[in-house]
Amino acid sequence: MKILLLTGSHPRHLYLVNELVKTGFVTAHVMEKREEFVPQPPSSLEEVDRTNFIRHFKERDEAEHRHFKGNDKVSVSLPTLEVTMQQLNSEKTIEWVKNQHFDLAISYGVHKLGDDLLEALPENAWNTHGGLSPWYKGNTTLFWPFFLLKPNWAGMTIHRLSSRLDAGDIVHHSVPELAHGDGLHDVACKAVIQAAKDLAQIVTTIELENIRYTPQKGNGKLWIGTDWMPQHLRFVYNTYNNDIVDQFLDGKLKKIEPTLISAFSKGE
Repeated sequence: MKILLLTGSHPRHLYLVNELVKTGFVTAHVMEKREEFVPQPPSSLEEVDRTNFIRHFKERDEAEHRHFKGNDKVSVSLPTLEVTMQQLNSEKTIEWVKNQHFDLAISYGVHKLGDDLLEALPENAWNTHGGLSPWYKGNTTLFWPFFLLKPNWAGMTIHRLSSRLDAGDIVHHSVPELAHGDGLHDVACKAVIQAAKDLAQIVTTIELENIRYTPQKGNGKLWIGTDWMPQHLRFVYNTYNNDIVDQFLDGKLKKIEPTLISAFSKGE
């Protein structure tokens, strides 16, 4: 098997690259240079929201470096095309991809792929989405399970790439094991780690022709960027002080389990 990766440039993205590199199957890499990881708070915020905003993104950055230490670069030399968001779907990128040799493409942490780039990818082309689809499609999808007091719904979806955002047939759901002391960002990082582990196992133990694709069903939601506001952080930090996982594990929150799809199940 030969794999083309299309990923972002943050440590979480390069962690997944480095874990898949260990399989020996990765032959090429398109890397999109992503935005700064610690944004500045909007000037219009009330003090409570400014404080929460700074705390939220500072703790995200700390968790990222704690969980993905040593993944600020790709661990081996690969044919690599570095692009900006504007260059991602350019003719140059499409031609470069067409000149690579691979039979599986996996994306993670890049902006939406255009139709022309999708057409340059093989039948087996997957996205690694930070969120459990169909319930959490779109943006900020590892935050909303905490806001809804369902931390066990914070996970990742490996699904077939499609022109519709996060709507492709599902290959696998990954969820991390929750532990006392986990904050929101710890769970998000652990979800990436579990997804990387699962992906490596999928590509090394299952032939592509035996991959089962499950159409997305159910009443999911496409969360858009404007759904999230800094004021939502009051609930996580001021009401719960980021101890939602502890409350859940201690039985203080209602436990509802998502119906997950596994690439490793035998099926019917």
